[in-house]
Amino acid sequence: MAKGTLTSPRVVALVGPYSSGKTTLLENILFHTKTTRRRANAERVFGDDSIEAKTLGMGVDLNVASADYLGDRYIFLDCPGSVEFSQETRAAVQGADMAVVVVEPEPKKIQALSPLLRDLEAAGIPHMLFINKIDRSEVHIRDLAEALDRVSALPTVLRHVPLREAGHITGFVDLAAKRAYHYEVGGQSTLVDMPESLTEQVSDDRFQMMERLADFHDELMEELLEDVDPSSSEIFQDLADDMKSGRIMPVMMGCAIQSFGLHRLLKALRHEMPETQRACERLNPSASDETSIYVLKTRHLPHMGKISIGRIIAGQISDGSDIAGTKISGLFEIKGTGLQKATRANVGDIVAIPRLEGVPTGAILGGIEAPCVSCCQPVYAMAVEIHDRRDEAKLSEALQKLMEEDPSYSLVHCADTGQFQLWGQGEIHMRAAKIRLSDKYGVKVDFHETRVPYKETIRRGKTQHTRYKKQSGGHGQFGDVVIDVQPLPNGSGFEFTDKVTGGAIPKQYIGSVEAGVKDYLRAGPFGFPVVDVAVTLQDGKHHAVDSSDMAFKTAGRKAMAEALPDCEPVLLEPIEQIHVMAPSSYIAKVNSIISSRRGQILGYDAREGWPGWDQVDAQMPASEMRDLIIELRSATQGTGTFSHEFDHLTEIDGRLKNQIINGQTEAHQ
Repeated sequence: MAKGTLTSPRVVALVGPYSSGKTTLLENILFHTKTTRRRANAERVFGDDSIEAKTLGMGVDLNVASADYLGDRYIFLDCPGSVEFSQETRAAVQGADMAVVVVEPEPKKIQALSPLLRDLEAAGIPHMLFINKIDRSEVHIRDLAEALDRVSALPTVLRHVPLREAGHITGFVDLAAKRAYHYEVGGQSTLVDMPESLTEQVSDDRFQMMERLADFHDELMEELLEDVDPSSSEIFQDLADDMKSGRIMPVMMGCAIQSFGLHRLLKALRHEMPETQRACERLNPSASDETSIYVLKTRHLPHMGKISIGRIIAGQISDGSDIAGTKISGLFEIKGTGLQKATRANVGDIVAIPRLEGVPTGAILGGIEAPCVSCCQPVYAMAVEIHDRRDEAKLSEALQKLMEEDPSYSLVHCADTGQFQLWGQGEIHMRAAKIRLSDKYGVKVDFHETRVPYKETIRRGKTQHTRYKKQSGGHGQFGDVVIDVQPLPNGSGFEFTDKVTGGAIPKQYIGSVEAGVKDYLRAGPFGFPVVDVAVTLQDGKHHAVDSSDMAFKTAGRKAMAEALPDCEPVLLEPIEQIHVMAPSSYIAKVNSIISSRRGQILGYDAREGWPGWDQVDAQMPASEMRDLIIELRSATQGTGTFSHEFDHLTEIDGRLKNQIINGQTEAHQ
């Protein structure tokens, strides 16, 4: 092989809930394949070394590592476990050959796998499950298997069952091989005799495993019906075929800290992983020969700028190649936290490419057009305020980089409140954004609660005659207007009509009156924008010398200020249409949360395509949604989520109205 040319790796995504032990598993795999000299233990887990990860004490970014095992090269994509950073996982797993789902041995935590497994199933990504921390578990493995059956659309196939001594798990039985093994701390498991007390139970477990496989293999079905015990080699072959085709979810177990089960997992990956071509065909279904690259991650690095981490799904590339009109100006292999120059890469390789503009995370450069990975619905917002106005351009650039690295962030300018709102996935997601902006991009910012865009309107009309006259030597100021103010139906907006006759107000000043009226409507009697109002300019007077645009603008604004307090102004609050999704077992809690936040439940139904899940449709005041996602996740073990959109404005009165008005007054003092 030519120097600088990469060999095609096998790409594995490590996914699972926060604290399940994915990073520990990866680091001890790297240690046992002699890739690194550092071994993860209970006190030291390395993983994501970004500033925000160290500050928050959790992985928040994709961690890429490679290892060699029995002559094959593997690239592991260690994905963040927190649901607030699930966009990283969504984009990364698309570029993997398969995923290993790491989970703790607690049935109550199995439910948290639902969204992750649903994403993998919908994308057609083969995956197996690794039950971690099994040495500390007192839970029956078959109870875990039943819990997994309830959240997986694919049949779960239990590969291992534990051996226990004095109540502690000390090894396992490989059901396919019909062999028992004893765990050895830091090393490979040793073969031991099968305990006679487990013979019958192991036989039953093995038969159940074969029954599930027989749904896809006629020969195996016939053997079971004829009471023939299939050979281990046949079972292993059927397991490999079904795993590669994504028809089953095999379940293995171990303990990453103690290195239990690591070698068994690696052997399963070696023999049962889908070929690279399957992932390429999934991303490039037309099997186009045109060179194309799937971008699974975007980073901005000091001294290098923008780096796109991508997997080649068709053709080959080299430094200087042209793909769909884009020149490849640099090619790097990922080596731990660093990059190493490469001259060429082939199908299946994962490389880092600098300055790949116009190709966001989740998109494909070259070949066929493919949709980007869908972005998570934004559910939590904070207002961004810069320390130094001179850094506004710098902030804009930093926010752009932030959203390129993590597309689940979005920036919205609220014209009614004047705030720039950064939307994301939750409180921790926002804390990570603030750390990146300040420590990585050097922009000092403050995050505040977003202000609710309340509005005002009126119940009745009034005709108002107002004169603005000011004399201070030389030319004075004179503007005289008669306006009629009337309420409009909800959602009508603002209307201005000119009915002046006889030149009482010259045409050049009509627009100035309208400008003055609109200026006042930005903050009505309660201090909020006024909507659904019609203003008619009926009459007025002008002065040949003292009248001016400014005079009539002031007169228009003054007339509105005098009229609206007598028009029975009312306060309006925005109401959002929300769709809350959660497992059916949590819907009672969801309904309680909605009701406690002044929400109105409109109905609920089964969530389409999500067995065991429901969707609740409701309307809720925007002011009650600031931390809705935090309470919702807390009540549903992190599984609940929602989508939302503005629906309408509704009148608000009583004590709450007074609190809002007083708060607005204090904010402007």
